[in-house]
Amino acid sequence: MPVSPAALAHADDLADFVAASPSSYHAAEEVARRLESAGFTRLNEADAWSVQPGGRYVVVRDGATIGWTVPTDAAATTPAHVFGAHTDSPGFKLKPQPTTGNSGWLQAAVEVYGGPLLNSWLDRELRLAGRLALADGRVVLADTGALLRLPQLAVHLDREANSGLALDKQFQTQPVWGLGDPSQADILGELAASAGVSASDIRGYDVVIADSARGAVFGKDSAFFASGRLDDLASVHAGVVALTAQGERVSGPISILAAFDHEELGSNSRSGAAGPFLEDVLERVYDALGADASQRRQAYANSWCLSSDVGHSVHPNYVGKHDPVVHPVLGSGPILKLNANQRYATDAVGSAAWRGWCERAGVRTQEFVSNNNVPCGSTIGPITATRLGIRTVDVGIPILSMHSARELAGVSDLHDLTQVAEAFFA
Repeated sequence: MPVSPAALAHADDLADFVAASPSSYHAAEEVARRLESAGFTRLNEADAWSVQPGGRYVVVRDGATIGWTVPTDAAATTPAHVFGAHTDSPGFKLKPQPTTGNSGWLQAAVEVYGGPLLNSWLDRELRLAGRLALADGRVVLADTGALLRLPQLAVHLDREANSGLALDKQFQTQPVWGLGDPSQADILGELAASAGVSASDIRGYDVVIADSARGAVFGKDSAFFASGRLDDLASVHAGVVALTAQGERVSGPISILAAFDHEELGSNSRSGAAGPFLEDVLERVYDALGADASQRRQAYANSWCLSSDVGHSVHPNYVGKHDPVVHPVLGSGPILKLNANQRYATDAVGSAAWRGWCERAGVRTQEFVSNNNVPCGSTIGPITATRLGIRTVDVGIPILSMHSARELAGVSDLHDLTQVAEAFFA
């Protein structure tokens, strides 16, 4: 069945969003930029806030962003509807003393970030992107564009390559970026030039590697969308589109998009879901509404969090890795994620609420559960539920090639998730 023009337009906008977000810091700023363009007021955490009913606001903390809208009749116990996602993806991060090389090649010294599919990064044009902290106190974003490549060893030199290739994380994941003598080159100069600053002014950096290819629609009936960083920019983008689609609301919940960093590392940071960022924002919002601690807890008791992150579609070549009965597949709707051991926060009440939001949006949904013999991953949902006590449902879209440099989603699922997010905010 052909996907709708609206879904194709959504996928094209997602491709733009991913291209503008090669690092979590770029993603946080792109979210803020889009919200500001839609009339949201940007706030600085170091300033006093004047959060008013009827207002629309956004704040950035490192690689995380929180945006929200306050209905005009908001009071001290008005509940919140939080759409949570994360801005980081598995890959590689630039090490200290990053310029290295061997035998006439210039290479970049990198460290593995999270749990990427290492082999998927081979033979791709890659970009360096992140933030630079400068001597004058400024922090600027840098993005080199296509600069690096992890070249695979030719099969003539490794006759067993097709029998099982395992990369050494230290010695076989250092990408090339030029030719010459490493003592006469500096990869930080490439980053500095892309940001319009001097390499000598760089005092610190948080820089990752990202695929430089743009997302693409393909397949029969344009069913597929392939891109880097779908885990979890697909959800962040859905939340941004849904939040900006809201007009001024007289009543209803406080609608919040919380895009956290460091989910791939466990979320334990000042900008991760286990950190205080969301709680800090909620306290300041409810303080502005005149809430005391008891009234804030009343609001939390009636609040919801949709934790949106990707999940596994059934893989046609590895069906035995999946639950024998529950087989989510691309193009059949967003997924409801369940796990008996609380790797996901979904329970019966949350399942019912999710199905209600899907019905309101006119969107199909599927379930996801792991094969008992395959360990189940986790995400920000249980962390948010534990930290704040807000009822939380773990959802997302099914994908293939999770944690690859280039992941595969269904075009219609991406659009459907956004429609459910709109219904959830409403």
